[in-house]
Amino acid sequence: MKKFKPIMWLFLFGSIWGINEVFLGEILYRNDIQNSSVILTAMALFLLAISRGMINKPGSSALIGTFAVLFRLANTSPSYCHLLGIFLLGATFDVFSSMLIKNKEQAPLRWGATGMLSAFVSNALFALLITYVFRYEYWIVGGFSKVSHHIFISGSIITVIAALLVPLGFFVGKNGGTLFDRRPRWSYAGTIIGSIALWTVAMFLG
Repeated sequence: MKKFKPIMWLFLFGSIWGINEVFLGEILYRNDIQNSSVILTAMALFLLAISRGMINKPGSSALIGTFAVLFRLANTSPSYCHLLGIFLLGATFDVFSSMLIKNKEQAPLRWGATGMLSAFVSNALFALLITYVFRYEYWIVGGFSKVSHHIFISGSIITVIAALLVPLGFFVGKNGGTLFDRRPRWSYAGTIIGSIALWTVAMFLG
């Protein structure tokens, strides 16, 4: 049971990220809310930071992103643009977390730097890849002005937000992880029940 516990936590966080993308994302984009992607990215970074505070292992954040992609793919019509963004954010956060906070128990400045770099780099990579490599029509039509706005305007906003949210997420994760370790059976059962509930809700309401 013990060796499966980290995977179950990562699956739960990926499912939370996924259901957030499916339902909140749908509401934001349907109502044409300004900076919708910034809101979703901020929430995803907070989840990634909490999970990394609990399980500081290389590959864990990328795996959460993969679970979130699978959740979104299974519960709504595929939007490969959004799937790419989710995966890139998880992978980028993983890279910078592994570089900056490996074996660091208390490092608020490094936590903040991890969030800022992850936010800006993933934002820039997404805009460049979706436009010039995958040649997604919506982005091609927008041209360089759309790409530059996404990188420098939206990217700057989410970078500032990440500087505040990510250290908070790491703090919550580290302290929450310690609390859950005191009741391993309850936390293990909770991750299973929570994951099942999220997938069930998505299947019925999606």
